[in-house]
Amino acid sequence: MNKYYQTLELHKVIEMLEKQASNERTKALMREIEPLTDVEDVRAEIRKTSCALDLSVKYGTPSFTSFKDVTGSLKRASSGARLSFGELLDIAKMLNQIRSLCDWFRQVKDETPLGYLFQSLSPNKYLEEKIYSAIISENEMADAASSELASIRRKIIQAGVRIRETLDKMVRSQTTQKYLQDAIVTMRDGRYVLPVKSEHKNNVQGLVHDTSATGSTLFIEPISVVEANNDIRVLKGREQEEIDRIVSELSAKCAQFADSIIADFETCAELNLYFAKANLAAKMNACEPEIADDGKVILHKARHPLIEKDKVVPIDLSIGYDYQALIVTGPNTGGKTVALKTLGLLSAMVMCGLLIPVSDGSRISVFSKILADIGDQQSIEQNLSTFSSHINKVVEIIKVADSNSLILLDELGSGTDPVEGAALAISIIEDLKSNGSKLMVTTHYQELKMYAIETDGVENASCEFDTATLKPTYRLIIGIPGKSNAFEMSTRLGIPDRIISYAKTLVNDDEKHFEEIIDKLEKSRTELRQQLDEASTLKRQAEERLSELDSKLKAFEREKDGELERARVQAMRIVESVRMQSDKLLEELDAIRKQKEHENFSQLSAEARSKSKSTINKLYKEANPVVTKENDDYKLPRPLKRGDNVLIIDIDKKGIVASEPDGNGNIFVQVGIMKTKVNVGRLRLIETSQITLNKKAVPTGSKIKSKINRSVQLELDIRGETALEALGEVDVFIDNAVMSNIAMITIIHGKGTGALRKAVHEHLKSHPSVKSFRLGIFGEGEDGVTIVELK
Repeated sequence: MNKYYQTLELHKVIEMLEKQASNERTKALMREIEPLTDVEDVRAEIRKTSCALDLSVKYGTPSFTSFKDVTGSLKRASSGARLSFGELLDIAKMLNQIRSLCDWFRQVKDETPLGYLFQSLSPNKYLEEKIYSAIISENEMADAASSELASIRRKIIQAGVRIRETLDKMVRSQTTQKYLQDAIVTMRDGRYVLPVKSEHKNNVQGLVHDTSATGSTLFIEPISVVEANNDIRVLKGREQEEIDRIVSELSAKCAQFADSIIADFETCAELNLYFAKANLAAKMNACEPEIADDGKVILHKARHPLIEKDKVVPIDLSIGYDYQALIVTGPNTGGKTVALKTLGLLSAMVMCGLLIPVSDGSRISVFSKILADIGDQQSIEQNLSTFSSHINKVVEIIKVADSNSLILLDELGSGTDPVEGAALAISIIEDLKSNGSKLMVTTHYQELKMYAIETDGVENASCEFDTATLKPTYRLIIGIPGKSNAFEMSTRLGIPDRIISYAKTLVNDDEKHFEEIIDKLEKSRTELRQQLDEASTLKRQAEERLSELDSKLKAFEREKDGELERARVQAMRIVESVRMQSDKLLEELDAIRKQKEHENFSQLSAEARSKSKSTINKLYKEANPVVTKENDDYKLPRPLKRGDNVLIIDIDKKGIVASEPDGNGNIFVQVGIMKTKVNVGRLRLIETSQITLNKKAVPTGSKIKSKINRSVQLELDIRGETALEALGEVDVFIDNAVMSNIAMITIIHGKGTGALRKAVHEHLKSHPSVKSFRLGIFGEGEDGVTIVELK
């Protein structure tokens, strides 16, 4: 990484990126990252990083393991070498990573810039499972690796059991026990032996394999088990030969797929790189800026990525639009250098394919060079002062700068006589401007502030300073030069007032006047910002209020549509009721007409007229359900309690009390499926101590009982039931309606296949209480309901 990017601390961002990688190969790729200078290449890299972030948000980040570089092992296998257990397991882990990524990508249905990488992977489940089934660890092979290996190991175990049985008998033998140091069976050089006291070595016939450190114990293999131990040694040799054969076979299989696995290894590392970039972007709350190569940069709420989130102050910054050079002034430790580095570092990060911590609408230009002189480069060894060091860096920058360069200069011209330093700084800026370079320069010189005011293509900026707290706010203000605030800072740091007062007398009048102008501009800017903040707050409140009203209006429109639909349905029912009552009146008139010669004709006529008037009044009442009730000085006979049946007089609806009255006399009443708050003054208690039967009041204690359900509904919903269950409910429903003098009912059977509707209609045709029936019309439920007229 070149020194300019190191000055901007790009390497520290790369180190943050490395922490998101899962393997060494990906980390190596990250360390090789250099800012790209071709705008299309940058856009392609940014697109891949943004794609990885989008996929992580939608589907979760794919799992990356710490897979190892298997390239060397596979090349060795290709040359005929036999791999170790550890190398084979590393290859199996690599194959598992490949298969895992392919499985994850199957859920992605959209086209994606990273699709070609996923699609290039070649999972090899066969080889992966073959290795895993054969190798248990770096030091152990599974019995299941081959049937021959399992057979050999079984024989070794059986032989060992027989030897132990023989030796155990010797250990338990009274004759042999007295010769043994310990009554145990042990092993030496892979052979079963007994620990015999050295003085009794001639009493136990066998081969001596080892002695103890003190020489008091000899480890002797009894003659009786020598042959069996020899058999085990032979079997052990066969076991190793079989293991070598299996490893050779697995190594050959790996060599067969070596090229594919090596290519997939590189692809997995590359995918890990892009998803690591996406993870870093998520941690920084970064986003994708607009990318161009015209030298124009605009950053909204840009944050330096190396400063902690809770401490960094976002800045707004632009360059290359109305001005080519930006002169930043302000107090020491006020944030000038951070602003300088923020511009350079974020530009370099984008050129590396990284998303940056800015807000939407930001724009980055791809520069051919980012050249920076930031910080004190004083060197005692090279006998360079601060000024000399800065000038050497500037000389290098001037030599390589061109029209597509971004140049960042910190404290240009400092370290020497202020007059000469300021003049030199202006001359350097003019020369770099003439090349077409974009510049951002920090300074304390008044001359550079005036230069920015008077020169086209150059703009002032300042790091804000809060004079009330005497502390910098670290916000960058474009268009206004900043004060150094040396006197205020010195006072805050403890310089006595007498020294500050005398120092102020030494400042010439022109500089005082300039500082006063800057101070007035700063105060005006602060006032305007406060007014803007207030206006923004009011605008936001107005927008929230407008949004709330819009939501209420939409809710009202939905409610209105519902009410209109309910009114339409109710109107249709009223029309049907009127038609039925009209037909009934006509029938009664026909009957009366036939009896006009009857001696009670006048009485019958009067009763019919009275009944007709009563019916008409009832229809008026149904047509206008909202009725204003006059206050009839009604008083509740007792306080209402939960479960009481009440009548809401102004809407003529019955309900059930669902709560106790509050302090204002309001109470919740359940009306059908709705619960509404009503004042108790609008309620009438419905006493249930009497039951009306055949228009006569019968005390509840009477022996007369009725099994008829008096709370008859006008609708019956039989959807989802079998025909047999439904027809039983229809009969009970019709009987209740007839006994309650209901003329018209609705049966809801739904549309579905039509089987339930057909069964209901067949049943209604022969029902003795049914006068007629028809399907519903628009507003009633259409083919999903049947309207039944009862006799």
